[in-house]
Amino acid sequence: MRRFKRTLATCALVLATVAGSVGWAAGSVQTAVTGPPPGTAAWTADQLIGRQLPDPASATPAQVARFFAGLTAAERTALAARHPLVMGGLDGAPPELRYAANARALTAGRDRELTRAADPEQPEGARRQARMRAATYAGLLAPGRHVLAFDPRGRGQVAEVYGDLRTARRVAVVVPGSDTDLASYDAAARMARNLRAEMTRLAPADRPAVIAWVGYTTPVGVGWDAATGRLAEEGAPRLLRFLDGLAATTHPVTPPSVFCHSYGSVLCGAAAHRLTGRQVSDLVVAASPGMRLDHAGQVPVGARARLWATARDATDWIRRVPPVELFGLGHGADPADPGFGARVVASDRADGHTGYFTPGTASLRNYADIATGDYRDVTCAHPAPDTSEDCRHDLP
Repeated sequence: MRRFKRTLATCALVLATVAGSVGWAAGSVQTAVTGPPPGTAAWTADQLIGRQLPDPASATPAQVARFFAGLTAAERTALAARHPLVMGGLDGAPPELRYAANARALTAGRDRELTRAADPEQPEGARRQARMRAATYAGLLAPGRHVLAFDPRGRGQVAEVYGDLRTARRVAVVVPGSDTDLASYDAAARMARNLRAEMTRLAPADRPAVIAWVGYTTPVGVGWDAATGRLAEEGAPRLLRFLDGLAATTHPVTPPSVFCHSYGSVLCGAAAHRLTGRQVSDLVVAASPGMRLDHAGQVPVGARARLWATARDATDWIRRVPPVELFGLGHGADPADPGFGARVVASDRADGHTGYFTPGTASLRNYADIATGDYRDVTCAHPAPDTSEDCRHDLP
């Protein structure tokens, strides 16, 4: 009976938190964008080069990379021109080809939205939305930007590279959380830019590249979607495929470090069971509501990934989320709890839920040290008198 009462109390706590302080009614249920990129049917039917093109739905990124290695420059360019939406989202295709394809797709999208915005037959609300989306596309087309993935479906998805993947000795990927899409991408982009700037400051010879990856459908607000793992489970295969694409087309000294913020850490937890050592070297979570893992040991040993968590700032509202999962609600244990088993890093001077990537914070400095492999300078949140037992134990 006591155990049953504890279960009921825990359930009530989860429901009260979601419905009250976290705001059940503040979010809307989203339909996840999954599957191959738009235009896939036309791509697979194309006989332009006299060879069967790799099926985006079934070919692995390694197979895609081998296919493009056997094409001439003219054949690659022709395919990118004919199928920009497929090429731009095809993991395993050469990054430079994807940049060019996505620039073409964004240009077409911008022009289409401008036409819609100028159409007097359209309702004013639709014209206003078209103007906003056209402005978003135009911003991504600014000189010097490198869009590695673009999908206009749903609320829109995008991945952008800061740095040069061809020469980078260190690569990091930032996976953002709720409310991130094509229209609200700036916050994720700022995290990636700040991380790259700090990595460059600490290790300029590494010529680091950082990717802001908004490649899944995120929750809107903090309602049902944010309280469950459905969108994380839908998005995890997309992240794994993206990491496979990086492994097939880039050559840093170690696999990428992956930084997962807020609900992004739920997605990274969903992907953790299937990670491989070629995909990630360090997995870092920040402002995490939980990873749907009971302990750090559930990240496969074969992945060789080091799991890091960030100490929660006192002003971060995520502290109000109970560390439980019950009846599909909640995301389980707090990865920053010492008992979880992750390596917990300090976050001094971070402010609020989104402040962990802010210049001058201990968290951003720690992230850059992790991403550049300089583990000796990482500051632990729970240092022990014996340094062999702190967050840096057993590290090179």
